[in-house]
Amino acid sequence: MIMDIQSNQSDNGVATLMIEGEIDMNTCAQVQTHLMDLFNNNSKVIIVDLSKVSYIDSFGIATLVEGLQWSHNNNTKFRLTSLTPAVKDVFNIANLQTVFEIFDSPEDALKGL
Repeated sequence: MIMDIQSNQSDNGVATLMIEGEIDMNTCAQVQTHLMDLFNNNSKVIIVDLSKVSYIDSFGIATLVEGLQWSHNNNTKFRLTSLTPAVKDVFNIANLQTVFEIFDSPEDALKGL
């Protein structure tokens, strides 16, 4: 499955990363590169929209955990939104639903900032 990643950053330091496709061993480096770019641009909030992710494996999870660790090191909020049922199942199996800040939509992730 070909992956498409789009990112944008607003003037107020909020960045959104929209991922489409599968996050696995073959594509996690792309996600990592995009995340590093957002951290290097001094984003204050990074929202990762997973609404179009059909599959995620342990490499994909590790990449998101790495993003979460970077956020702690950079005092950046790191929020996941719109988990598909397949992705939500993996997060529940790995017991990560309480480790990440997970929201139903990108709009919900912006509330209270």
